[in-house]
Amino acid sequence: MFMSLFPSEADRIEAFPVARESIFLAHAGVTILPRVVARTMQDYLEQSCLRMQEYPEAWRAVNETRVVAARLLGAKAQEIALLGPTSLGLNLVAGGLDWQPGDEVVCYPDDYPANVYPWTDLERQGVVVHRLLPAAPGAITPELVEAALTPRTRLVALASCHYLSGFRLQVDAIGRLLRGRGVLFCLDAIQTLGAFETRVDHVDFLAADSHKWLLGPMSAGLFYVREELQDRLRPSLLGSWNVRSPNFIAQPGIDFERGGRRYEPGALNIAGILGMKAGIELLLQTGIAAVSEQLLALKARLLAGLEPLGFRSLGPREGQNASGITTVWRDSAAGPALDAIFEHLAAQRIHPSLRHTREGRAHLRFSPHYYNTLEEMDRVVEAVRTA
Repeated sequence: MFMSLFPSEADRIEAFPVARESIFLAHAGVTILPRVVARTMQDYLEQSCLRMQEYPEAWRAVNETRVVAARLLGAKAQEIALLGPTSLGLNLVAGGLDWQPGDEVVCYPDDYPANVYPWTDLERQGVVVHRLLPAAPGAITPELVEAALTPRTRLVALASCHYLSGFRLQVDAIGRLLRGRGVLFCLDAIQTLGAFETRVDHVDFLAADSHKWLLGPMSAGLFYVREELQDRLRPSLLGSWNVRSPNFIAQPGIDFERGGRRYEPGALNIAGILGMKAGIELLLQTGIAAVSEQLLALKARLLAGLEPLGFRSLGPREGQNASGITTVWRDSAAGPALDAIFEHLAAQRIHPSLRHTREGRAHLRFSPHYYNTLEEMDRVVEAVRTA
């Protein structure tokens, strides 16, 4: 069921100015910014023209961001580091554990590259990498993960949602399975955080930048490390912020700060962090459950219009594995090439993403957010039909 979450169309456009002249459908790529996010960052920058960039109110807002992020994840504030991009957090996990030759890691080779290379690179240290081979793109199930485990499995690294097919993991089910086996669970959560509930009750490490469904700027993100594991995950980046350096004087030994600061080596991206905070607060105010319901309604409307035009979709269309990503393709004989349709949509001020499989097949990926409307989805379908 779809219900507008805005009192009026004027309120929707005021909150999301992009909707005035275009239909933006690439939030799974790099989001546009809501007005509140842009204004928050502008206010900080204006203040920084008059005062040092680390002025007291800004620092208080940075610390509040840890609390807001913890609320979103179901975590503790001291488990949150304010780091982006996503790949930085994933690399901190890969580089911070005490790997031994013969240790095993499970990952999916057709995940987004940021969640592949940190794990496959461990083979240089003698780590054995088991590559999952699901029956369909991104279709990682608890059963598939369980079948890949051995007594030497030390960590499973997965994405909460596949960037192309939109297949959404059963995070809790997989996390419970791994926790019961004593296996660590690292989650790339960038494709669900802000769109669907993504909690860390059964997750050990999580990384996500804000520039997709969190409606935030690039290179501002969250890195979560379960409190009980912070002494095991040694920071692989060292600096004056995460190593105790009284009066900015380097000490003979390495004594890390506690909590999320342990993984933040130097100056923070305050403008980005405050923008991310504004985006998270907007989503929490709206309600993640309400956002999820809107996204699935938009998906259903898109597919109802595109499938009669000969398009086939990747990934599930409904249920616990469905997401806000709707990716479609069709045989070239059925109409214009997808790159031509993509260009036609751009000329109509409609902005999806063009993505390809490993085999080179082009796909149109639509990723609307909660402020998009059913009427906009109908306009998209009509623009595709006339391409």
